[in-house]
Amino acid sequence: MMKHQTISISNDNGTEVLAQAPLIISASRATDIPAFYADWFFHRLDKGYVRWQNPFSGQDNYVSFGNTRFIVFWSKNPAPLLPYLSTLKERGIGCYIQCTLNDYEAEGLEPNVPPLMQRVETIRRLVDALDSGAVVWRFDPLILTDRINIDTLLEKIARIADALVGYTKNLVFSFADIESYKKVSHNLSKSGINYREWDEDSMHEFASRLSTMNHDNWNFRLATCAERIDLSEYGIKHNRCIDPKLISRLTPDDAILQNFLYNAKTDTGQRKACGCILSKDIGAYNTCPHGCLYCYANTSSASAFANYKEFTTNPLTDSII
Repeated sequence: MMKHQTISISNDNGTEVLAQAPLIISASRATDIPAFYADWFFHRLDKGYVRWQNPFSGQDNYVSFGNTRFIVFWSKNPAPLLPYLSTLKERGIGCYIQCTLNDYEAEGLEPNVPPLMQRVETIRRLVDALDSGAVVWRFDPLILTDRINIDTLLEKIARIADALVGYTKNLVFSFADIESYKKVSHNLSKSGINYREWDEDSMHEFASRLSTMNHDNWNFRLATCAERIDLSEYGIKHNRCIDPKLISRLTPDDAILQNFLYNAKTDTGQRKACGCILSKDIGAYNTCPHGCLYCYANTSSASAFANYKEFTTNPLTDSII
């Protein structure tokens, strides 16, 4: 199993502790750091480390930024990152941003994200500041309900795609697997959302139709995230969200990172269908107040709001939670 280098650091209390010192940071699969914790993140970058709580054991771990050369951000509202992009450039740290841009406004599935066109404009501003390859559009997850069918989803995607042509090269998607996450099915049912699960026939229908629309209109690189189903007949690949090829293209002059990427293998700590290479995620579950009804990272919106409110009482702490 691949491991990060371990080094000794001094924490905020002046105590010497051991810390992981990864080359690549993921910020974060577990919560929306750019939307709600951007100021905290860049304060901690100045401090040199974060304290991260293992969600399974509850044990505190320290993560040093001493070796960090690249950051992958994940967000539904990355606008707060914009003032900080120059900071990363000054530090010689590369980045790209996984932007989840869904259109579930009419259904109320994402109650606390900004309006759709405001989020589209944010992506455009990020591309202007970075590079079209450094902003990855995700429509994730694709949800079927009594109000949303395949036609509806394709209409939603088309509306966003028309606005993003020339601003991003990638469209990554996944199919909502609701029954695998009991808290998700519970939260959706509690909110009166009559969901339906995807099956292979519906996945193939969606993929075939999306591929045709993409070929005729946009020419995005289509890929699925952590899906076992093979959709290659439609030109749809399996994505690597922590992607060595993309990181390499964005950091051609970083010899240390290039050497690491050349030898990088799949991160065995992720789901079996995940193709990501090794990184260190520094997020925490139950801390994102977007309130998305399908969220797998929150036990409930109430717990996430409570934890975020507690965080705001001490926003310079070394840990989100």
